[in-house]
Amino acid sequence: MAVCSSGSEFSGYIGKGWIVHSLLIGAAVAAAAVAAHGGFFRRLLRRGGYRSRVVGIIPARFASSRFQGKPLVPILGKPMIQRTWERAKMASTLDHVVVATDDEAIAKCCRGFGADVVMTSEACKNGTERCNEALEKLGKDYDVVVNIQGDEPLIDPEIIDGIVKSLQESPDAVFSTAVTSLKPDDGTDPNRVKCIVDNNGYAIYFSRGLIPYNKSGKVNPQFPYLLHLGIQSFDAKFLKIYPKLAPTPLQLEEDLEQLKVLENGYKMKVIKVHHEAHGVDTPEDVDKIEALMRERNIS
Repeated sequence: MAVCSSGSEFSGYIGKGWIVHSLLIGAAVAAAAVAAHGGFFRRLLRRGGYRSRVVGIIPARFASSRFQGKPLVPILGKPMIQRTWERAKMASTLDHVVVATDDEAIAKCCRGFGADVVMTSEACKNGTERCNEALEKLGKDYDVVVNIQGDEPLIDPEIIDGIVKSLQESPDAVFSTAVTSLKPDDGTDPNRVKCIVDNNGYAIYFSRGLIPYNKSGKVNPQFPYLLHLGIQSFDAKFLKIYPKLAPTPLQLEEDLEQLKVLENGYKMKVIKVHHEAHGVDTPEDVDKIEALMRERNIS
């Protein structure tokens, strides 16, 4: 098959409007930080902007319990990893985009369509650790690393730009990510990760279960539940620290790596976007993606 050729204020903003609103709040926080730490931040700004150098990394591994060889599966004639790479290249905030993989077949395929590739170890436990190893091997001085999920070939480049800008404008955060509205039918699906956020757009918690959980124990169709999208960006210095942090109880119980960030007291900025999540988790999802692309006249 493989071929190669939150709070009430938070929940009220959807799509580009929320991204703009989030960045305005972030700008105010950044301004306060500059005032409080004058010399350091002014030097950063004179250098060309706070956290200005950004690399996008697409982790890709061949082995998968649910879908072996998923990055190479053809989506309307192109490998899925190529479609993700092409979408990422459209983001205006990324200075460079690379694929990080432990598989020679994936590497050969990616080089074939023009992508830069970094070979990483099979020992990487997750995409974040793979991004960290790739960053070290790149040997370049980046401020922000964006972990771009390779299994969402229709990722919106504006979401990439949104999480980068939110991190740039939030000097007290080391991590940024995106959420969208959760469909009530997905409320009990453990593969749909839920998120709750405070009034200032910082993550409180992530869970595979329904959060918040009301007394009735049922999904409330009137409540604005939030679905976590897999894309995330890290402060590059924090990314080097992350693999050295010991696993945490909540992270292990939920099997969600972002919880280790929160359990260690670090802040995570969240933007809300209007985006239909179209990830490829199983072979059956390929037909759904292709049908959607035909509907949207995406070749």
